[in-house]
Amino acid sequence: MPSFRRRKLYAMLFIGQAFGVASLGAQAQVPPQAQTQVQPQAQAAAPEAASATQKAASQSASESAVSNGGSSSLNTVVVTATRRREPAREVPMQVNVLNADDLQRSGAKSMTDYVSSEPGVDLNSRGGSGSGQVSIRGVTTGVQTGPTVGMYVDDVSFGSSTAYGQGSAFALDMSLLDLNHIEILRGPQGTLYGAGAMGGLLKYVTNEPDSTQFSGLASAGVSATQHGGLNNTVNAVLNVPLKTDVAALRISAFNEHDAGYVDAVGARAGQRIDRGDTTGARASLLLTPTDKLTIRATATTQNTNRNGSNYVDYGPNGQPVEGDLTRKLDAPEPFHQNLQLYSLGVEYDFGWARLNAISSYQSINSSLPQDLTPEYGPILAAQGLDLATVTAPDIATTKKYTQEFRLTSPANRSIEWLAGLYYTHESSTIIQGLQSTLAGGATGPSIESLDAPSTYREYAAYGDLTWHIAPRFSLTGGLRVAHNNQTYEQTLSGLLVGPTTSSSATSSDTSKTYMLTARYAVTANSNVYARIASGYRPGGPNVRLVDPVTGMPVSGAASFQPDSLWTYEAGYKADLLDKKLSVEMAVYDIRWKNIQQFGSVDGLSRIVNAGDADIKGLEVSTTLRPTRNWNFSAGLSLINARLTRGDPSTDSRAGDPLPDSAHVSATLSGTYLFNLGPYASYAGATERLVSQRHAGFASSTSRPDYLMPGYAMTDLQAGIDFKRFSVAFFARNVFNRRALLSANTALVPIGGPTLVSVAQPRTIGVTLTAPF
Repeated sequence: MPSFRRRKLYAMLFIGQAFGVASLGAQAQVPPQAQTQVQPQAQAAAPEAASATQKAASQSASESAVSNGGSSSLNTVVVTATRRREPAREVPMQVNVLNADDLQRSGAKSMTDYVSSEPGVDLNSRGGSGSGQVSIRGVTTGVQTGPTVGMYVDDVSFGSSTAYGQGSAFALDMSLLDLNHIEILRGPQGTLYGAGAMGGLLKYVTNEPDSTQFSGLASAGVSATQHGGLNNTVNAVLNVPLKTDVAALRISAFNEHDAGYVDAVGARAGQRIDRGDTTGARASLLLTPTDKLTIRATATTQNTNRNGSNYVDYGPNGQPVEGDLTRKLDAPEPFHQNLQLYSLGVEYDFGWARLNAISSYQSINSSLPQDLTPEYGPILAAQGLDLATVTAPDIATTKKYTQEFRLTSPANRSIEWLAGLYYTHESSTIIQGLQSTLAGGATGPSIESLDAPSTYREYAAYGDLTWHIAPRFSLTGGLRVAHNNQTYEQTLSGLLVGPTTSSSATSSDTSKTYMLTARYAVTANSNVYARIASGYRPGGPNVRLVDPVTGMPVSGAASFQPDSLWTYEAGYKADLLDKKLSVEMAVYDIRWKNIQQFGSVDGLSRIVNAGDADIKGLEVSTTLRPTRNWNFSAGLSLINARLTRGDPSTDSRAGDPLPDSAHVSATLSGTYLFNLGPYASYAGATERLVSQRHAGFASSTSRPDYLMPGYAMTDLQAGIDFKRFSVAFFARNVFNRRALLSANTALVPIGGPTLVSVAQPRTIGVTLTAPF
């Protein structure tokens, strides 16, 4: 049994990271006209960020323009990527927006849907909606230690910052519940947004209460999925002015049922094993007692309960092992998650500067057992253990408190500045291992158990300075200094471990991030820019493990160090043809050093700094509105992401492509806006194309590579606004492609299949929304 002990300990952390999960939800669509009636002030009060290509926001504005006789020009959009409100064209980096109305009209309901139309933005799903890790511009190694993309809700940082909090596995899959838009910032955002934003940032922006009028809306939707069942969503939003221009309360709630589409064979055979329900609610109170003081308190909760994951078993030949959209299952895999987020934001305008104070508390509790009976049952039987099932529990909890103070100078000055202080305290616990049941359902012996609490504290100071040297030329420099302290404890027990053993470790490190941009206005409607920026992930402690075979301590560093990258970027942004055409282009080169990865030291799993990478890319996006009835957009991303230095501990070599990064991805869409009688209507189509991707490093034995073929998928949308209510129709994956979105090969070395997340089959639905 010694050889098995070594192999199991090596696999444990890999399995835990592979099956991390997060919350999910969705809200039915709200047409632009209905939204105007429900929240006229919210559109102005909330940061009105928009895509640099402006495709989503322009489409919504265009649909309103049809019924109002508007022009065919693209609207000027304002973003807050730099923590200031400024036209998107003038921001010296790539910023995108996913408009919530457009997402709802398209039938989007999870993170996979949200980012699917954004070339260069990828989600490595871990078994379904709510679990996965987001990467931008190819900054990923497939299985991440800590996150490389920061997650924000309004001005609040969300999720764990560390590997031991499974921060990378819990990319926030927030519902569209009363959401205004989702911002995507490409490239390192470390100076303003801190640790874990080395690849970029994803920010959910919610609607603010409106103190001018009572309003609300109710919405219900139903859809049918091929090889699945009927999905449904209901939600409601209520806006209550408490005192005109002084106070307002906004309350929203939703429930969504996902019927699933994956079947199972084996002892736990069944249909649509990935079906589940998500419920959520949000309450937001806005107070403006004076024209200088604004206070907003928000509470959000989401609960997700799913019967199982949407993994499908695939073999090395690239074909399903058990049949189309089917896996073998011997033990249940129920997924549960509760998410709670509370925030308080206070803003005061001193005149010479604006002060923002943001406090938050969040709680994330997740549970997802993984059936490992087919892989570990025979191995344990050979050791004399006759077990009915073997499962790997994955229970993760994180409690996080943040406090931020920020001073921002007035805009439109020759010199503008921003300065801030940030503090976070995180407490996380992970419970993993191997549990068993006996014939008849009785609880079997604990094969192995890992209980690992950890803490993370960070203090940071940051700021930037912009100098408008000339009317057309400006320079911006930024700096952030952050120091963190971490603790980690680990208790191992069970048959394969022997006597219970406990160990602990601490670490601390200080990181600095920098940013320098130069912007030049070629004309009143076009700009060129150059940007140099750095990003990092914090290091952390490595416990002192003991080799179960020799009884000797495992070699290796007592802690792993921060990894960091530098991005060198140049771009062009322009509104042309009397603002009927918007064009954006960017080229970049990313140098990633001392990459944090899970590696093998003396045969046991540890986090190591192993290897360097170089990522070169090109991004192009355009929006064209030749007439007020037609709107076209296109986006293209080319990424060449490869290791420049490998490492034996991670089975990687120089020249290996980075996993989960498509060399080519593109989106093409067109929308026709028209009036059907007196009613504003629209019809459109979107084509999404993604080239092949690698699931791991070519020479890896712990996580063998799996080549995921490229795919193309087509979506359709249409709708009509009847003034008192609106109807939206959508069809996703019209041609029913079996696109492989991500592949998990953690079980292949012990005889298991590749667990593949397959795109949702053809789904056709309709949503009815009524404002009041």
